[in-house]
Amino acid sequence: MAREFQSGHKAKISDLTPGTDLYVGVQIAGPGLTFDISCFGLDANEQLSDDRYFIFFNQPKSPEESIQLLGAQAGDTESFRVTLDRIPANIHKLSFTATLDGAGQMSQVGPGYIRIVAGGEEVVRYAFTGSEFSTERAVMLGDFYLKDVWRFAAVGQGFDGGLDALLKNFGGEVAEEAPAAPQPQSATPSFAPPAQAAVPPSFGAPAAPQAPQPAPSFGGPAAPAPTTHTQQQMHAAPTIAAPLAPQGGTMPPPPAPAPYGQPGQPPQQPQFGQVPPQAPGPYGQQAPAPYGQQPPGMPAGVPQGMPQGVPQAGAGLQAALQPYKETATGQRWTPQNQQLMRVDLTMGGAGVLARQGSMVMYQGKVDFSYKGAGFAGRMVGNATGQEMQLMRCTGRGQVFLAEDGSHLHAIELQGDGICVSAENVLAFDESLQHEVRRIEGHGIPGGALFTMQFQGSGTVVVKTHGVPVVLPVTPTTFADCNAVVAWSSASQVIISSQVRLRRNAYPGHSGETVNLQFRGAPGNFIVVQPYEV
Repeated sequence: MAREFQSGHKAKISDLTPGTDLYVGVQIAGPGLTFDISCFGLDANEQLSDDRYFIFFNQPKSPEESIQLLGAQAGDTESFRVTLDRIPANIHKLSFTATLDGAGQMSQVGPGYIRIVAGGEEVVRYAFTGSEFSTERAVMLGDFYLKDVWRFAAVGQGFDGGLDALLKNFGGEVAEEAPAAPQPQSATPSFAPPAQAAVPPSFGAPAAPQAPQPAPSFGGPAAPAPTTHTQQQMHAAPTIAAPLAPQGGTMPPPPAPAPYGQPGQPPQQPQFGQVPPQAPGPYGQQAPAPYGQQPPGMPAGVPQGMPQGVPQAGAGLQAALQPYKETATGQRWTPQNQQLMRVDLTMGGAGVLARQGSMVMYQGKVDFSYKGAGFAGRMVGNATGQEMQLMRCTGRGQVFLAEDGSHLHAIELQGDGICVSAENVLAFDESLQHEVRRIEGHGIPGGALFTMQFQGSGTVVVKTHGVPVVLPVTPTTFADCNAVVAWSSASQVIISSQVRLRRNAYPGHSGETVNLQFRGAPGNFIVVQPYEV
């Protein structure tokens, strides 16, 4: 039975299916709307560094054919074949997107979905509707991403600027080109699409034709489909992506790319001693003069590109600010640097609970409200020292969180659990379950230690003083209770028998107080910071 995902849900592919040869189907439609559905193969920096991995109607497969565009079939507007074990090592993410071709906006689309089929069985489906969007003209539907293993995330994030904004987000640019000539099909591939909408697709021999919608026959002419005219309209204005020019210099405009499957012409270089053609200047301004020459009307000795009266600042203001630009990865939680975390509330239905006063900036329509723990919660918090003063963040926008310059770490839970002291929690998804956990111990001042335990599917942001270290749990793993930050909830925590408490071993004394010993099966861990609270 297929798992139903909501926006922001993630899972390991190995938890969904043992297979690596996958079928990805996308269904999206709206009255009077046409769509381009594409797949971006991104590198470790989530950039389109190789435009051969922009898979769309004019480039239907990657060089090694690990990603293939299959067309409309089995009720899907567009479909892909993805072979995960053939994807090259430099590709770390596959982002499946839909963009409008022509007028309209994503709020006009009807119910749609992106689904994954493996071994003839649909294993996951993320459904969406136009009510989740407004004026956007492009949307990121879902991602395959490599984080030690391949995983899938339901995204559902829109872009107002359409394909142009989407390409710039991935480090590419839009350039017009002539329509590509149709390519003859090669030998019949062994991969077979789903037979019809009611039957999940399978990989293997082609299924026999069934009424009312026969399966496409690979290697032979396909039966005409009622959506043929719409598909031709979708491809009336083809586009292609290329990496952006580096910030440090100016590159001449790239030549028009050749049709898919034909070799391109090498760029024409100017002869030695000749000045290369210059790009036109902004509207109402003169074009820049060739390097080494002074623009007309500019007094001698004034550096080009630098306004008079403004001090020189190396490579310029834009270059100086470039390392500090906002980072948008398409994920719900994105570190901006070691001390600043960005959460996108447009992804995922649940709100975010954050420590009061931790918001430093926000964008969009965001509501902040007080999150009370109730009378029982306040009593438990006061008695255990695990009380958290929280605020609820909801709406559609991005919130930036920080506190006292602490280092922040987003820890994603997928049905597992983690124990963190309330003092070290900055924010977490409201969908996570959290409760106070008691650690018994003889001779501990107060009778016990307490911590917060988080479980479920979501993200908790942990703050540390300095860069922490993560250690595996072994029978000889000990940690100072004032330096330990977090540990896996499956670990067994006991008081170290090597510790001997003295009368003066209480807060205010500089000596060691209580050490904890951790035990557990392989895979358990503890997190320790280089600082004692």
